[in-house]
Amino acid sequence: MKHAALSARMDGLRSSAIRDLLTLTARPDVISLAGGLPDPLFIPRERISKAAYNALGDPSSVQYGETSGLRRLREVIAARESVKIGRTLDSSDVVITHGSQQGLSLLAQVLLDAGDVVVVEDPAYTGALQVFRTAQATLVPVPLDADGMDTAALEAKLVAGLRPKVVHTVSNFHNPRGSVLSAERRAHLAHLADRYGFWVLEDDPYGELYFDGPPPLPVAALSERVIRLSSASKVLAPALRVGWLHGDRRVCEAVELIKQGADLCGSSLTQQIAADLFSDHEWLDAHLDMLRASYGSRAKALVSALEDGFGDTARFSTVRGGMFCWMDTTAEVDTASVLDIAVEHGVAFVPGNAFAVDADLSRSARLCFATYPETVLQDAAQKLRDAFAAAVLV
Repeated sequence: MKHAALSARMDGLRSSAIRDLLTLTARPDVISLAGGLPDPLFIPRERISKAAYNALGDPSSVQYGETSGLRRLREVIAARESVKIGRTLDSSDVVITHGSQQGLSLLAQVLLDAGDVVVVEDPAYTGALQVFRTAQATLVPVPLDADGMDTAALEAKLVAGLRPKVVHTVSNFHNPRGSVLSAERRAHLAHLADRYGFWVLEDDPYGELYFDGPPPLPVAALSERVIRLSSASKVLAPALRVGWLHGDRRVCEAVELIKQGADLCGSSLTQQIAADLFSDHEWLDAHLDMLRASYGSRAKALVSALEDGFGDTARFSTVRGGMFCWMDTTAEVDTASVLDIAVEHGVAFVPGNAFAVDADLSRSARLCFATYPETVLQDAAQKLRDAFAAAVLV
């Protein structure tokens, strides 16, 4: 039977390596450091249940809503984001999305034509790569280090004639690298955006999960050419599917128009729940403090155990927040080839090349410390060390 051809945008598009990996490693005997999953014990189910009960008392919670999102939630988010960027946002400046991933997808539809240049970090967030490849953009990687995107390297490309439409950055506690874009580089990136006229998509789902103090001012505080995205998934619950974006009013209006064709509107119920939780300041502050302390303790436990186990055969990123630790091994081994051995040892991770655009990340790996308590992470570190030792001997 002859099948109808798919659209050109499907050519070369592939599933996220991480999503595929989660399927392969979803075994109860495997400690998976592969996913970026919050610990279910830290998801405030009782508080969500109370908020859901209250929301269901309002008939509008089960009805269609505004495409741009529940007005109360937009007001709450506008107030929170105003504090972060140092200028007042109106609720009409905020668009609520079905997670920040949908925000990226909608922005790509609004801002990009096929062939437009998008600058991405290398290593890059795989969800962003999928969005930009679906939009048939031309991806240009810029290297990343402990201080985030190398904006000097970006400037060199711009001086040489590169004219991107969009620059994407995960500015805080980068996925997968764990780095934080420094204050100096934020200012430099904002300056470059103003000078060369590109849009910065500041993707910030992890910014609230800091361990030693908040990150620098958002890039959105420094330029009007920044569209800022964030999400409730990492601090409340992924299943709420609540994200948001704000920035240039014309861009946000276009996003809202495209969103009408995508889903008409989001869930009035989950948006009411999110508005309830985000507006309960005393509860939210205590909840965020708990997350920061707990994830910080887990990060310390995992990195300490890894450093003890691997010694000088691997280097690990300094973890200042978020959910991820980045590993660079000095051994003559491809981390993708170690993965099967690691699973047999009872531990899983994401090989570095899953995040690569042009860079050779075959000796790197991403490790998530968020999902398990300290004792399990210490066990995972030993299993991982044993797996790498076995791989080197093969």
